[in-house]
Amino acid sequence: MNLPNFLTFLRILLVPVLVLSLMLPWTWSHWAAAAVFGFASITDWLDGYLARRLGKLTRFGAFLDPVADKLIVVSALVMMVGAHANVWFSLAAVVIVGREIMISALREWMAEMQRRGLVAVSWVGKVKTTFQMIAIFVLLANPADPTRIWVQLGYGLLAIAVALTLWSMVVYIRAAWPTLQEAYREASE
Repeated sequence: MNLPNFLTFLRILLVPVLVLSLMLPWTWSHWAAAAVFGFASITDWLDGYLARRLGKLTRFGAFLDPVADKLIVVSALVMMVGAHANVWFSLAAVVIVGREIMISALREWMAEMQRRGLVAVSWVGKVKTTFQMIAIFVLLANPADPTRIWVQLGYGLLAIAVALTLWSMVVYIRAAWPTLQEAYREASE
């Protein structure tokens, strides 16, 4: 267990803390949730940076990091759907969660085909993650009142994250498309 992997594992351990903080009845519980999510987001950047800087890149870390990212993001979105209770936020959450499931499955399948490198993380995916993390942080830090300027900013950032989510999904599918076609042809024969 090296430091980058420890930080990734810590991010997973923060998921129940995030959920619990969102369930607290106190008026400041949204600040606690935002602090937990913000810390988790920083560890997401930090574990990758340290792994590269210290030469501690491991297969375990490469597996665990995206799992930790998806757990914290999906948990936050699912918990906020009820609070925001509007169609737009619900659709945004479905797009983000659906894309995460689809791309995870695609990466797993591409690994089975010995072509995982074709669907490696792209710059669009990294920018998407940045907007997504900032949007979720802003929305967690504020009561779910759509008339508040910070909530409106969070919605705007989330809209950008959704657009980047769809764009990055297209990038990954296009990269995998020849392999998908080849597998389809083999299955049809």
